[in-house]
Amino acid sequence: MRFIINLFITGAVIAIAAYIVPGAHVAGFWWAIVTGLVIGLVNAIVGGILRLFTFPLNWLTFGLVSFIITILMILLSDKLMGDKFDVEGFWTAALFAIVVAIIEMIFGSIFVGGEDRRRR
Repeated sequence: MRFIINLFITGAVIAIAAYIVPGAHVAGFWWAIVTGLVIGLVNAIVGGILRLFTFPLNWLTFGLVSFIITILMILLSDKLMGDKFDVEGFWTAALFAIVVAIIEMIFGSIFVGGEDRRRR
């Protein structure tokens, strides 16, 4: 059940970020959910391998390489999704990644923070 809720939250985050960022488009809410899955899978598989090989450089640049890999994974997801998810270029993907991170942080503090308060 938690996975399904996280999936809907991710879809909402992707849809909101695509609405906010000029140059990023998603075909609809259900495609936003699929896009979230694709970005997650690509980031876990390809991004994980790239982060493993670039670890020393990532350490030297204080995580900048990891952020660039995330941007490249968004661009790869754009290519895999065809016309259902579109990001116009590198800088649009960078802005999209930043907006998604901010919205996820806000949603995380609302939903996860509320669960922590209920447990105490």
